[in-house]
Amino acid sequence: MPPVPSFAPFPRLRFPGPCSRQRERNTAQAILPFRQRGLHPGAAVPAKHSAPRAAWFEASLHPAGRLSLRLMRHFPAFLDLTGRVALVLGGGEAAEMKAGLLARAGAVLHRAPHFDGVLPEGCAIAIGAGAPEEDLQALSRLCQARGIPVNIVDRPALSSFITPAIVDRDPVTIAIATGGAAPVLARLLRARIESILPPALGRLAYLAERFKAALRHALPDLSARRRFLDAALTGPAADLALAGRAAEAEAAFAHALGQADTAPTGIVHLVGAGPGAADLLTLRALRLLGEADVIVHDRLVGDGVLDLARRDAERIYVGKRRAHHCLPQEEINALLIRLARQGRRVVRLKGGDPFIFGRGGEEMEACQAAGIACEVVPGVTAALACAAATGIPLTHRDHARAVTFATGHTREGRLDLDFTALARPGQTLAIYMGVSTLPALRNGLAAKGFDPATPAALIEAGGTPNQRVLRGTLESVVNDVPAWHAGGPALLILGEVVGRASPEALPALSAEQTMGR
Repeated sequence: MPPVPSFAPFPRLRFPGPCSRQRERNTAQAILPFRQRGLHPGAAVPAKHSAPRAAWFEASLHPAGRLSLRLMRHFPAFLDLTGRVALVLGGGEAAEMKAGLLARAGAVLHRAPHFDGVLPEGCAIAIGAGAPEEDLQALSRLCQARGIPVNIVDRPALSSFITPAIVDRDPVTIAIATGGAAPVLARLLRARIESILPPALGRLAYLAERFKAALRHALPDLSARRRFLDAALTGPAADLALAGRAAEAEAAFAHALGQADTAPTGIVHLVGAGPGAADLLTLRALRLLGEADVIVHDRLVGDGVLDLARRDAERIYVGKRRAHHCLPQEEINALLIRLARQGRRVVRLKGGDPFIFGRGGEEMEACQAAGIACEVVPGVTAALACAAATGIPLTHRDHARAVTFATGHTREGRLDLDFTALARPGQTLAIYMGVSTLPALRNGLAAKGFDPATPAALIEAGGTPNQRVLRGTLESVVNDVPAWHAGGPALLILGEVVGRASPEALPALSAEQTMGR
């Protein structure tokens, strides 16, 4: 069996401390389905396994500790065909369009109306369209046997590659593909992108290329170069280049380069990632993910959020759950400081909001004490996301004039909460991280006069596609949760407002429906 390559869903993914051992266990579990089929993760997937392949892996190393890698249907790549032979078999409009694209890429075209076994010899690529069925089948078989990339138009099963919809802003090229599932959708996306990007966008790429050697000489540090280019390609030099004023653009670029900071100062951004849904990120959070040199993230950050980050940014997982910490908080603080002192832009990505039971305050204080610049970017906290996703208004003129956030975590072995304040009427309670202490919460509230029959909803994985809701009263939720809870992060909402959500607005399963799942 060929050696199994190192398996990480993102480049340079690191797991400090005990996490490295957990990664080894997760990796072994992840590659087991391949080994059971006599394959290895780097091998091509046989046709007979193509249908269930999405079930083999599901996404990256999940916060809960499981490896769930999403397989791409195709690997995106750009081929240099300058001066190389490209075979186009067949005729008609589709064949003519493909031939035109190949010619624009500098390929030497070889056209043939019918298949012949010698046609693929010396070809770098082959495309078939409008030829007899037996000819297309033969071309596909022979090319794939010889390792020649082949595309039979609108026949994914016969193709080893697909041709995407293209946005051409030479030398900038954007390719959009749907894996053959919906070519019309790819064309619609292309039209939308075409309308957004300026026609002269390629001038920016040529401007950066013109100064490539000077950039490396003036800014040998990669992080410093990235920061400079982030500013230069969106600043005055870029505006001049897009306006066609090439000489002025080069002068502005050269001036900016002369003023560039050769030793950039590091900074830590404490960024709220929200409940896990990527489309609930703030715009500032999205921008910072695209600029980060390193991302330090916890277990509540969704895979869809991490997918939006810069691909070559280093990812460091420091996930924590009750009684299981990859890194103690003090070591996380030290890690952030050390990375920032290396001049790197650090995004500390935290589920929900950094300042609501996220220990963001401790991390900010540690950075400030070390003289490290620190910015806080708020996120959609779990209480807001869960309430919105389940149609529960946290406040209501007739039922709740206040809302209180509290944590169910114990302190020194006990639930250290002001139960007198929490038991006051006319408010909504949102209890974070309280599944394991629900009985103590109920008892503490009841001792201060809180009615255990108060409407309650326990939302697991709120605001994500995996959301589940257990509704009832405080008493019934406490009784039902041991058999219901699947181990995900959960938030408890208590108060009369829970009863205001209509069944249609509350996509929940009752305890009876979900017992045993």
